Amino acid sequence: MKHSEVKNRIIETASFLFYKNGYNSTGINEIISEAGIAKATLYNHFKSKEDICLAYLRFKNTTFIKDIEAFTTSKPKGETQILAVFDFLELFFQDKDFNGCWCIKTVSEIPIDNQRIRDEIQTQKNNFIQLIATLVTNNLDILEEARIKSISRQIYLLYESAVGESHLHQLNWPIKEAKNLCSQIIL
Repeated sequence: MKHSEVKNRIIETASFLFYKNGYNSTGINEIISEAGIAKATLYNHFKSKEDICLAYLRFKNTTFIKDIEAFTTSKPKGETQILAVFDFLELFFQDKDFNGCWCIKTVSEIPIDNQRIRDEIQTQKNNFIQLIATLVTNNLDILEEARIKSISRQIYLLYESAVGESHLHQLNWPIKEAKNLCSQIIL
């Protein structure tokens, strides 16, 4: 098997386990066993569990950004594209493997001084805010940059709270209410 295929299998296996069971509850030996590889093979690709975690975060984020961008921009121009972030979340929530936000789950498990993982998560969240800002810019008649920034952050906060609360309650009402609030913000 090619080097890149083995590395991808490790990342996919770790991603599944970290997202399902949590970062701290998933051991290196479990990843090795589930991926069907030798310990030396894992360490040939990753120096530490933290490095695997960073690969997991990047893997999840790359897929998320690509999918949510394609989903939202496939909708009719205007407010519909912005509100589609919540429609996307609704579909994500309905997935049998929905387990909340992988970033928030991970950051809640790491020590406060783990700057590498914290920086990666902050970068991902800032990129998501930028994606929302692009949607706002392309779909609303707002010229002031400060207003675009503020609205984008408000939508981001609604989205993030809807993820957490829908996971907590195991119901979709937080997503629906966040979408309703968002529609009032973007009037």
